[in-house]
Amino acid sequence: MRSPLVERLLRNALEEDIGSGDITTAATVPPGTVARAELVAKEDFVLAGIDVARQVFALVDPQIAFEGLIADGQAVRRGEVIAWLKGDAAGLLQGERVALNLLQRLSGVATLTARFVKEVAGTDATIVDTRKTTPGLRTLEKYAVRVGGGGNHRMALYDGVLIKENHVVAAGGITNAVSRARVRAPHTVKIEVEVRDLDEVKEALAAGADILLLDNMDLQQLTAAVDLVGGRAVTEASGGVNLETVRAIAETGVNLISVGALTHSYRSVDISMLFN
Repeated sequence: MRSPLVERLLRNALEEDIGSGDITTAATVPPGTVARAELVAKEDFVLAGIDVARQVFALVDPQIAFEGLIADGQAVRRGEVIAWLKGDAAGLLQGERVALNLLQRLSGVATLTARFVKEVAGTDATIVDTRKTTPGLRTLEKYAVRVGGGGNHRMALYDGVLIKENHVVAAGGITNAVSRARVRAPHTVKIEVEVRDLDEVKEALAAGADILLLDNMDLQQLTAAVDLVGGRAVTEASGGVNLETVRAIAETGVNLISVGALTHSYRSVDISMLFN
């Protein structure tokens, strides 16, 4: 997860938290104090973001030593030590909150994703995310989805064609929208169309859509849509997906199940940094 985009994100987060200086640390910790610390899991979860945490402390003070003990994607148990740190106490304290905020959130995404992936095990369905991400954190949250065993939908508006209800209305129908997209979109980009019933499935197929987003269909409709498509396009179920419904949705035969909750309704896990 090393990129200019991620580094800017981390620098901005540190600037937001530290600002003109950490007055508490400056007032209480003697300059030059060296400390050891550990990141400790306070509950069970799937780890994601260990290298992000490492980068945070490196930006605060390149001299801080950071040893990750557990890799991203691994199950962590309550009480386990995730990483050891050693360095200037002020630097450790200044990087603590940003590092933990990100590590807790990304691990929350990975943990929730892993639960959905487990629910559909043995089917042909792949769990994927959406663009319903925390503004500014999309790259990291989508990385955490992959760590949890899920897949990524398009990253943003620039890397995929997804014709939704409002596009259809503005274009004058599914056929017109697909036809225009086929002419204007690069040949390397697949065209996905949101459909709400079997008539729209038929129209999107006839128009040459590559992927059909089956929007808020019940199980009977999903099964009928998959049968109607017959492998001529990729099918994606969306809407009404939760841990109680996802297995039945997967068993209809859809190829993809998009779950906005992966990045908008996850719960941050509990991790602490403790000096020792």
